[in-house]
Amino acid sequence: MSDQPSGANSRPETPPPSEDAPGSDGALKAGDAGKSGAAVPPEDAVRSASGAGHDTASDAPGGEGTAAQVPGQEGTAAQESVRAPAAVPPQNTGPYVPVVPAYLQAPPPPADPWRRRAQEQKPSALSRLRPSVPPPIRAATLWAVLATALLSALVLGDGLGPNLLMVAAPAALAAFFAAQAAGRRLRPWTAVWAVGALALLVVPALRDAGWPTFLAVVSALALGSLALHGSRTWPGVLLGSAGLFTSVAAGLRWGWRGVRDRADDSGGRVRTAVRSTVVALVLLVVFGTLFASADAAFADLLGSLTPDVSVGDSPWRVFLFVLGLAGALATAYSAAAPVRWDSITVRPGPARSRVEWALPLIVLNLLFAAFITLQLAVLLGGYDKVLDETGLTPAAYARQGFWQLLWATVLTLLVIALALRWAPRSGPRDRTLVRGVLGVLCVLTLVVVASALRRMDLYVDAFGLTRLRISVAAVELWLGVVLVLILAAGVFGAKLLPRAVAVSAAAGVLAFGLISPDGLIAEQSVQRYRSDKTIDVLYLRDLSADAVPALDTLPEPLRSCALERIQRDLETSDTPWYASSWGEARARDILKDHAAEGRGSECYELGGHDSERDGYEEEDPYDPY
Repeated sequence: MSDQPSGANSRPETPPPSEDAPGSDGALKAGDAGKSGAAVPPEDAVRSASGAGHDTASDAPGGEGTAAQVPGQEGTAAQESVRAPAAVPPQNTGPYVPVVPAYLQAPPPPADPWRRRAQEQKPSALSRLRPSVPPPIRAATLWAVLATALLSALVLGDGLGPNLLMVAAPAALAAFFAAQAAGRRLRPWTAVWAVGALALLVVPALRDAGWPTFLAVVSALALGSLALHGSRTWPGVLLGSAGLFTSVAAGLRWGWRGVRDRADDSGGRVRTAVRSTVVALVLLVVFGTLFASADAAFADLLGSLTPDVSVGDSPWRVFLFVLGLAGALATAYSAAAPVRWDSITVRPGPARSRVEWALPLIVLNLLFAAFITLQLAVLLGGYDKVLDETGLTPAAYARQGFWQLLWATVLTLLVIALALRWAPRSGPRDRTLVRGVLGVLCVLTLVVVASALRRMDLYVDAFGLTRLRISVAAVELWLGVVLVLILAAGVFGAKLLPRAVAVSAAAGVLAFGLISPDGLIAEQSVQRYRSDKTIDVLYLRDLSADAVPALDTLPEPLRSCALERIQRDLETSDTPWYASSWGEARARDILKDHAAEGRGSECYELGGHDSERDGYEEEDPYDPY
């Protein structure tokens, strides 16, 4: 313990000032003493600092304006404290900077309103969902994009056929190069989507009918977008299938920056590539013209292989070039910087109690069970009785219930989605309740799907197959597949359910195009005619070239009446090979060997509607198409 008074203990120990600090002689003496090894007592340091005009006591706690009391020297310290000034020495050691008055200062530069608006603008939802910034576009990607645009302008203007695969190949390469530059790896589901998209583009190359081609092209675009974005949740699958369109503007800017940077940095290489391309085109034109004029067979071959580009359709070709360019750049940009649609989460609704949730669904299950019981009774032997009581023909009975059952299936899927949103989820018992109630509903709905398909079969047997009937039957069948997938998700988990539903839809569209709906309609009509049933020739003549092989087996004059219009359309069309489907080429070969004869008004007397439409009321608004 120290024997000093309390006043000395309350004074903080002050380190000796440095040598280069401005101060008095006392400070220099203290520094010299420190160098010589002699200890300087704190009292002497304070006294010397006080004598030099520094007030060290003003910083001591409890001693403002007074000097520190040193034992034995109270009076001297008091006198020196009176003579010591109260100013605090400046602490800064830098150069002196004069203060400029405000009226002499230069005015600040005016604020940029555009920059302020850009800073105040919040990032869009799309920019938050696209966290990664794509790397600079590679030269290989630019060449693939250019090839896609040129092929689009040259081969897409004459129709749809194998040319879609020709255009899709360089676009897929552009996406591959962009994804490789961004460091993305090929994942299994990405390969599934990409292979499915290319497989769907085979349908236009095989079938001449426009409606399966349209479905296949739209589905191919959706699967290609899923391959680029890699979605796996319900929002991801639904929004990611159309997410390619969100990258069009950003892809164009990205490609323009890449072209501009390469034009600035490597002007020599760009000029070399342009010169090489021009020289190659000149050589092809010159020597190709010479060879074509020297041999007629080579001229025909060259004419069939070369796209027919005329000045009249230049605006259309320019539009196709821009469309192919924008589509390829959007594809590459999405591959390099995909939008994470899976980041969008849909929160489940508030959980309901077991009674509140299960009671309406149990009542619905009982209603489904009652309807199915009646359907089974009708199928097992009460069919004629029901028809007698209702006064309907078999075809009318079938037509009356199909559309209602189709809508019942669609609404059941909506009920299942809403029930899962508000389902109780507090424990294992709730999960068992949800799986049990919804599982029973799915099974009963599958029976409804089977009943609807049975009614459509009866209707087709009475009236024949048409495009509308085969389309709605295919949709009903796909809804049954979705119900089976929901049942499997209840047993094995719902992680793969969104992607499984998307795969089932794409597979359904692919199968629908491969079976050739127009050819199937023609085959079924020919079989009905051979079974001594009437045939609607006026309807069959409006089918596509896919129906020619089946209609060619009809006897005359039915054959010529059914094929006359199709033959005329094929003769008047001058479609090149890359825009012609395999079905169209096969129809040309058949009609070339055995042409249809002109029958005139004789065709309108064949296949009367009255005998064919037995039981069909003309005032019924149902569309027989």
